[in-house]
Amino acid sequence: MQANTALGLMEISSIAKGMETLDFMCKAAGIKPELHQAVSRGKYLIVISGPVGEVESSLAKGAEVAGNAVLIRHIIRNVHAGALAAIDRKIKPASIEAVGIVETKEALSALFAADAAAKAAFVHVAEIKLGKGIGGKGYFTVVGEPGAVRTAVSAGVKAVGEDAVVSRVVIPNAHEYMGAVI
Repeated sequence: MQANTALGLMEISSIAKGMETLDFMCKAAGIKPELHQAVSRGKYLIVISGPVGEVESSLAKGAEVAGNAVLIRHIIRNVHAGALAAIDRKIKPASIEAVGIVETKEALSALFAADAAAKAAFVHVAEIKLGKGIGGKGYFTVVGEPGAVRTAVSAGVKAVGEDAVVSRVVIPNAHEYMGAVI
């Protein structure tokens, strides 16, 4: 299910530059800041939402202001509602058969990959963790039928590229205790 909302993602290598960039992005177009925070390794994360054209304009202005401090920049058109709901929070699944986890080098790559994973297969996005407390990296967790989880994990990795991924794991018959972990 898609939320008919575009998300703009920008990860910046400087906290101060990130704050300045957010200000310019908000002034450039009719967007809503969904997430903006400093994370480990002195990075600043910005997630904005709005109509596609507004998000594109805002991201372009942000890239102009941040210059070479931009680590990653993505746009998600029609973000999956499951990915949107799981940003920095746990969404408990009804049951757990298989679990897939993708860990990314940059925090916001996990959100981009999770959206692609959720759109590729019938899975439940259980969590998307962005940077805080995990060294500036990101990860997402999906649950579902083993084949769907494998498909989702592969799609997520493909969306960001192998070079952006630290690790990916599929646990086909997860122990019931995994419900407490996720």
